[in-house]
Amino acid sequence: MAQRDDQPASLAPVTSGRVTSEHVVDLVTSRRWHLVGVGGPGMAPLAVLLQAAGQTVTGSDLRPSPTLVRLTERGIMVRVGHDPAAVEGCDVVVHSTAVPADNPELVAARAAGIRVCHRSVALASLCAATRAVGVAGAHGKTTTAALLALMLRTAGEGVADYIGATVLDPRVGEGPASAAFVPDVREPGSTLVIEADESDGTIDALPLAAIAVTNVDIDHLDHWGDFDGLVDGFARIVGRVGVAGGTVVLNADDPSSVRIDPGGRTVRRFGWSARADVRIESCADTDDGIDVVMSVGRSSVRCALPLRGAHNAMNLACAVAMATASGVDPADACRAVETFGGVERRFTEMGRRSGALIIDDYAHLPAEIEATLAAAAAHPDRRGSLVAVFQPNRFHRIAAMADEYGPVFGRADAVIITDIYASGTAPIPGVTGKLVADAVARSHRNVVWAPSRADVVREVSALLAPGAVCVAMGCGDIATLWDDLNAGGA
Repeated sequence: MAQRDDQPASLAPVTSGRVTSEHVVDLVTSRRWHLVGVGGPGMAPLAVLLQAAGQTVTGSDLRPSPTLVRLTERGIMVRVGHDPAAVEGCDVVVHSTAVPADNPELVAARAAGIRVCHRSVALASLCAATRAVGVAGAHGKTTTAALLALMLRTAGEGVADYIGATVLDPRVGEGPASAAFVPDVREPGSTLVIEADESDGTIDALPLAAIAVTNVDIDHLDHWGDFDGLVDGFARIVGRVGVAGGTVVLNADDPSSVRIDPGGRTVRRFGWSARADVRIESCADTDDGIDVVMSVGRSSVRCALPLRGAHNAMNLACAVAMATASGVDPADACRAVETFGGVERRFTEMGRRSGALIIDDYAHLPAEIEATLAAAAAHPDRRGSLVAVFQPNRFHRIAAMADEYGPVFGRADAVIITDIYASGTAPIPGVTGKLVADAVARSHRNVVWAPSRADVVREVSALLAPGAVCVAMGCGDIATLWDDLNAGGA
């Protein structure tokens, strides 16, 4: 029997002040859920978790993808294309922010009186059925969430995870390498580690028992209004954690995180600062990654992490802080991640062209770019130049902060800036990637503005040489640069 939506007119995310028990769908009863845009990085793991919770799940997406194949292999019926008939007999239809209001499946569901809800409501329903541990922040939350899930699994079964990217480890996530058993979140004592997204307010809808905030940096101001609004949003979210108080993990080195008042909740801080409860004492590059020594309380622990860069030492420390607060021994936490397979597009070594190592990375904010280039500069295979390729993302972001990208490419010997990847945002007159190129050129002597993909391939190919390292960064289709270099025969 179809269920009527409590909020039938709204396609917007649930935001602060609107989250009530009426929004949450009780998972004790088995229902049929249909996910529109099920191939998306935030929707595919949601489908898997709902299925594991005893729900019947179907989905649709505009085009075929490896993700749809994997969901089919799990027994989730998916179809390519959007057909109103797909929602017949459904109890709940779920959509993300990216799905337009006139999608034919959403229109048909509303006309039939079927409950239609944003992804945030489905996630809130999963959180309500578990001890939900959120990982949020501008940089590092995907890697931190994956590390934390592995650490918590050392303490026993019943740990599920919701991670909005492909984790290249068979023990975590819903990715091409994943063979992980997905527990039923309805089981008593279940824990759900969730990468909590602040980009569209989804995090505001989640009833979390604990939260780790990697850092607070300028991003998603189209949703939060301004930076003060973002900080206030995190403070509000932290203030709702735990019915009777919960654990809050904060970055001791981040001035913006210091502004967050945990409101009497148990707080653990991580970082290099002397005030950190989990303090990084040293971080050394190795052939396989980094060797990190941390003090956890009165003890010291050494972690060999197969990831590169000091920024990943911070991700590690954040995960250790939450894991140890949850009762995991520090040494066990480190052992759990010493063979971690990493996350797709997080410093992924793609291969070599003309003797140069090509690295693909998701970095798209200034601090992320600076951290990625620091890791690339220290790569043990680097014996030549460091080439940075950056694809700016979102017109409103570049309009607001193009100048902030200027000083972060200092470690690169050559910089190539592409045009803006829209990510669904509307063009703004006069706002192109050249704004970033000009900003970088004010402090760097070797900057090239390459507006087309053909320009990028030509400029990169000319710079590739034995011993060089080339890092392609951004959260758009710059991920296909490796394929284009191969096709061009560089």
